Amino acid sequence: MHDVRIGDRIIGADDSPFIIAELSGNHQQNIDLALAMIDAAADAGAHAIKLQTYTADSMTLDADSDDFVIHERDSLWYGEKLHSLYQKAATPYEWHPRLFEYARQKGLIAFSSPFDEAAVDFLEDLHVPCFKIASFELTDLPLIAKAARKGKPLIMSTGMASLAEIEEAVETAKSSGCDDIILLKCTSTYPAHAGNTNLLTIPNMREAFGCQVGLSDHTRGIGVAVASVAMGASVIEKHFVLDRSAGGVDAEFSLEPDELKALAIETQRAWLALGQVKYGGDVSEEKAKQYRRSIYVSKSIKAGETLTADNLRIVRPAFGLQPKHWHTVLGRKAKRDMQKGQPLHWQDFD
Repeated sequence: MHDVRIGDRIIGADDSPFIIAELSGNHQQNIDLALAMIDAAADAGAHAIKLQTYTADSMTLDADSDDFVIHERDSLWYGEKLHSLYQKAATPYEWHPRLFEYARQKGLIAFSSPFDEAAVDFLEDLHVPCFKIASFELTDLPLIAKAARKGKPLIMSTGMASLAEIEEAVETAKSSGCDDIILLKCTSTYPAHAGNTNLLTIPNMREAFGCQVGLSDHTRGIGVAVASVAMGASVIEKHFVLDRSAGGVDAEFSLEPDELKALAIETQRAWLALGQVKYGGDVSEEKAKQYRRSIYVSKSIKAGETLTADNLRIVRPAFGLQPKHWHTVLGRKAKRDMQKGQPLHWQDFD
């Protein structure tokens, strides 16, 4: 497994998680709103913004068949025709150059998910630093091969893909010339729930495919994403919206700016907290050792007097003998006078 460079960012275990704000269709086809979302993502501390590059016609057919209607009653988009849904959610192609350039001016890396081969060529002409394959497109091997041949890193969401399907996608990318692959654990329900996120898949996936692994998270809030860092996630992608109450196709499971800011901060903290396997305390804890317990004189003792539990106690701080010597000390004779509050040492008794 090796690190992957995307723009000026290194994706790997030695770097904090790469945070992607997915604009999706939450811009509601208002370019001013899209630009404001980029401003907010930059202010919140995201490292990248991502678009989705498709048209309704490149995504599906404008057909009356029942096959092209969403029938799941628990879906956010129940009853919608696929074609009309994608029409509402699409990011106009003519926006892409302006949004990418604006994002770069704000210090953000900008890229997109192509949903057909023509979109790959379109994005290549815009000099994107990588391509993202959406979870529902992971079985579109011709699309993966097309993107992989561009010689740029490939981020692929795994969604509901089986181990064999992920292997096919990875092998397709590698055989097409792409070795810089990042897989994202993803649960393709909208919203997803903590209970069906299965973060333990992340280290297993990293071991199985020998590549960087992250999380494309559709749960509400940031808890799942922060937890994924402990599992080794090096990339976190979250859908983003300025105001959930104002709507947007993905608003229900998208983060608002203050939540995105919290995500950036807390994933950084979680990554720092991983550290390394270490016992015995950190250098920063060295001074705290003085507040352990040790054996102290609790009542004044005369030379020759016996040391007992009545004139000694185990208390904080730790400038006397360690508590493990307690039973060795009891019954010994004091060599000298000792005052209350004096730490006990070997030279103080026979």
